[in-house]
Amino acid sequence: MDRGMVGTAGRDRLHVDVRQHGTYAVVTPAGELDHHTAELLSEPLEACVAAGCTKLVVDCSQLDFCDSTGLNVLLGARLKAEAAGGKVHLAGMLPVVARVFEITGAEAVFTVHATLDEALQE
Repeated sequence: MDRGMVGTAGRDRLHVDVRQHGTYAVVTPAGELDHHTAELLSEPLEACVAAGCTKLVVDCSQLDFCDSTGLNVLLGARLKAEAAGGKVHLAGMLPVVARVFEITGAEAVFTVHATLDEALQE
């Protein structure tokens, strides 16, 4: 871990790409998702739900790290999406990120796919 980055704000540590396609959106966070960068992901997820997306696919294939704050962002997005009649799917989790979901049991409340293509085909 690069100790020079601890406590720094996130724009250089997390980039989020959003591609909306009608009633679904693919949100791709790249980098480190933690308490310093969580807002960079929560805002676009909330915007997608507000725009009427009923299926949110979070492509985790470029997510290098996720702490409990990041996990809470995804859990919160799931609750908001479900309240609006939608669903959040997670795709392509790297082992280090998948482990956080496994340890906490959060994998049980998400639909998790091995790849983005698999998530989009469902």
